[in-house]
Amino acid sequence: MKVLDLFQGIGTMFAQEPEIVIFRIVLIFLGFLLVYLGKKGTLEPLIMIPMGFGMSAINTGVLFMENNQIGNLIINPLLTSTDDLMKYMQINFLQPIYTLTFSNGLIACLVFMGIGILCDIGYVLAHPFISMTIALFAELGTIATYPLAKLMGLSDGAAAAVSIIGGADGPMVLFASLKLAPEYFVPISIVAYLYLSLTYGGYPYLIKLLIPKELRGKVVVDTKPKHNITSNEKLIFAVIANAVLCLLFPVAAPLFLSFFLGIAIRESGITKYIKLIEDGFLYFATFFLGLMLGVLCDASTLLNPDVLKLLVLGMVALALSGIGGIIGGYVIYFIRGKNFNPVIGIAGVSCVPSTAKVAQKEVQKVNMSSFILDYALGANICGVITTAIITAIYITLLQ
Repeated sequence: MKVLDLFQGIGTMFAQEPEIVIFRIVLIFLGFLLVYLGKKGTLEPLIMIPMGFGMSAINTGVLFMENNQIGNLIINPLLTSTDDLMKYMQINFLQPIYTLTFSNGLIACLVFMGIGILCDIGYVLAHPFISMTIALFAELGTIATYPLAKLMGLSDGAAAAVSIIGGADGPMVLFASLKLAPEYFVPISIVAYLYLSLTYGGYPYLIKLLIPKELRGKVVVDTKPKHNITSNEKLIFAVIANAVLCLLFPVAAPLFLSFFLGIAIRESGITKYIKLIEDGFLYFATFFLGLMLGVLCDASTLLNPDVLKLLVLGMVALALSGIGGIIGGYVIYFIRGKNFNPVIGIAGVSCVPSTAKVAQKEVQKVNMSSFILDYALGANICGVITTAIITAIYITLLQ
């Protein structure tokens, strides 16, 4: 027996094309880096640590399969026939998770339900006009990226799916790419989650570039008495909004149902369900989402010339959405007679609650007495709804 037949992870490197081998090595070390950055807190650890492990494992655990084909015993995302699926669900240890929760959008819906549990819709109801205006402006990336993607040669579905990255909502990107561009589902999802983790580090520079220091520290003075939004009002809103949006956009009904059901359970005070979804479903989905994204980073799968286009377009989409949100912040600033902090606009990009935290953090770097988190969370939660609506429109028109 040859030594390379014994250590097949190394042996397969001598049987593959050089560019795949080089890319495998790059992805192995990128996996190490993601684990390190997740542990350090630079990137989101809940996603990045399992993703980094999966990425390094899928590119090291390569072996010779039957008929001397090269593969792995972890996952095969390209299976299409029922016979192959049944066969590999008994061989690859993550194949059942991928087939039964990932490729059908269930894991995206579980995450959305968890987001609903975490969201206080009262922030939206307290400032509905401000929240919706900023959220709509923050959809600039999801809309303006589409024609750019078409100009770069992507299909209608792929262009729409990569545009949704501008909404900075991971489950939405998963759902859109599965519906519109299943052939690009793997790279679009990976690009989305890599970039979403970078919004926390990149958006502060965008804020400093577009908003002068004296405006970043501005205190918002509430001229009207605050109305305490009751749980009943929040529950009524969730029920009606869910019914209306499902009626108008049935293609996205699974997302609307999951999100608003999470809100309804939160406001109903059903503690056992809240604990089940928040501590059970959400962490289960987040863990396997990160791990699955990592093991989908197989060098031979990602070594596609269109991946570079997706990388560029994903960055453009998030940048445009951030710029759009800040423009929305300025619009509200002038509408309210300059009694508003335009930094709040960045929170319209619906990476809940990261962009709202970014806004509050950047404001307090300039003025510790300026508290804008309630406005920011309203725009943030509203951004989830507007991105879901844009996703539904794309799917309805293009599927």
